Amino acid sequence: MLATLRARIAPAVADLADWVRDNWKWTTFALWVGLVVYFLKIRWPSIEWFALGDTDDNIRYVQVKDWLAGQGWFDLRQYRLDPPGGANIHWSRIVDLPIAGLMLFFRPFVGTGMADRLACAIAPLLPLLLLMLSLGFIARRLAPGNAWIIAALAPLAAQMGLGMFMPLRIDHHGWQLALTVTMIAGLLDPQRRRGGVIAGVASALSIAIGMEMIVYLAAAGALIALRWVFDEGAAERMRPYALSLGGGSAFCFLVFASYANRQPMCDALSPIWVGILGMAAGGMLLLTLLPLRSWPARLGAGVVVGGAVALFAWLNWPQCLTGAYQLSPELEKLWLANIREAKPITAQARNVAVPLLALPLIAIAASAFGCWSARRDRERLWAWAAISIMTLVAFGLLFWQLRAGPAAQLLAIPAVAWAAYVALMAIREGKRFARAAGIAAAVLVAAVLLAYPLYPRANMLIADIMEEKVAGTRPMVKLRREAIRKANGRCRTLPALEVLDQLPPAVIFTMVDLGPRLLATTHHSALAGPYHRNAAAILDIHHAFDGSPDAFRPIAQRHNAAYLLICPHFPEGTVYQARSPNGLYAQLMRGKVPSWLSPVHLRTGLTLPYTLYRIDYSAPGGEKAAQ
Repeated sequence: MLATLRARIAPAVADLADWVRDNWKWTTFALWVGLVVYFLKIRWPSIEWFALGDTDDNIRYVQVKDWLAGQGWFDLRQYRLDPPGGANIHWSRIVDLPIAGLMLFFRPFVGTGMADRLACAIAPLLPLLLLMLSLGFIARRLAPGNAWIIAALAPLAAQMGLGMFMPLRIDHHGWQLALTVTMIAGLLDPQRRRGGVIAGVASALSIAIGMEMIVYLAAAGALIALRWVFDEGAAERMRPYALSLGGGSAFCFLVFASYANRQPMCDALSPIWVGILGMAAGGMLLLTLLPLRSWPARLGAGVVVGGAVALFAWLNWPQCLTGAYQLSPELEKLWLANIREAKPITAQARNVAVPLLALPLIAIAASAFGCWSARRDRERLWAWAAISIMTLVAFGLLFWQLRAGPAAQLLAIPAVAWAAYVALMAIREGKRFARAAGIAAAVLVAAVLLAYPLYPRANMLIADIMEEKVAGTRPMVKLRREAIRKANGRCRTLPALEVLDQLPPAVIFTMVDLGPRLLATTHHSALAGPYHRNAAAILDIHHAFDGSPDAFRPIAQRHNAAYLLICPHFPEGTVYQARSPNGLYAQLMRGKVPSWLSPVHLRTGLTLPYTLYRIDYSAPGGEKAAQ
């Protein structure tokens, strides 16, 4: 009976598998629609309370609103940061387009407030479709069968990478990550001309959005050139890649570069990068036209062109070699050194490092086996070699900055998906030894793909246990950490901040990381956000909170600040307290309030997590007891 049932079901299952394989793009689209519905459902409370968590998300929202209200297409200054001159923001309008389009679409149906929420919830999920399609395409290139399904769904196990595509995460990183994976899909496309165009256009768009992925894109571009060195026929990919990269970069500069980015800037698509990319693209195009018949000749010519591009960049813009941000040593020390994501993986807590490294480490091992399995197939071996190199590049960058984490996870997915698929096939079709090996491999991969969300919780549990052990000798440690955790959330909430609109619009002096949220939720202005081109204002905030009360007022007056907003236990504030125990911020935390600061009482039924003071510039100095 069971055998008969299997015999009847098997053909239907085989037909379904064949249909899914042949219609993988539509299947991926259906999976994406299901994920969109799921994420909107589980994130709805955050959407309803408009909990834009990251500073960049808040400024992106304000930028889009200002544009829709009439600010110029090429004018990306944020005039409510350090008014009236405003802050120079180095982004482009590319990512603003889908957000603005969704806002305008929804407003006639649900009103401005809900339309903005829906737009900010849906917009980050759009590049997730591009990511899933690109990962599926790469997986199909690495192995036959339906391994692409695992690859398309594997971002669910890459929590740091997936976080860039979640509702309300409207900053540009999701688009950059998706376009980088798309570039790699173009690198591996068996239709070389199409792949070259896709790789070039994806690279140009990613660079026009932001420079964060430039290292990955440069590595992938180098692989296209390296493939040409050892295979003259690969000129069919390199030529359209060069044309689309150079032409696309120039087009994006003309259409999207802000007024500020039309100056020679290192941190955005500017004349510097248009020149470098244009020369690199022109050099690659020239190489494909030269009659170079042997690989040593092509290698030599490639080295000459690469050296010429590097020399051109160094002679014209040597300042970019010291860092794209061009920060002063003082700002590096006071500000950038305290940003967690700017530190390497070795400086991170265990509950961050362990789950982040899981996917890349398995991918490195899987890549080695993948290369071995494809050793007799030249085209597949090339694909596996490219994936292996990109995985190693992403893994290596983790030891430079934590910012490389999302890319390291997402670029690891093709190799891990292949390993999972091979393990499942071994269990299904292999002999006794193959099945045992498949089960062992499947358990290992499943521990990463399925149990990933448990890693941070397990590590936090271990940390809590360790805190409990030291509670007898340091009873305030756990309470302090909990206070910081609560302040970081409560001081940013919409109900807490929107009551500030009881006051007429004014400049509020507050911490750097709280400035963008203040702009997004109120009609007030702030001094600065964590944006390196706003360096002078950021330094003034650090000097004001680190310095004496007498030094604060001249700085605040120079920026026309009418109020001071302090959030006790806010993470940024703990830096000021630890660094300058006699500074203004630390004194305020101890209840030592200067006489020229008057508490402002707002009408609300809430217990506000912050204290708002009015700054009196005419009052004499001195100190009064805390109110």
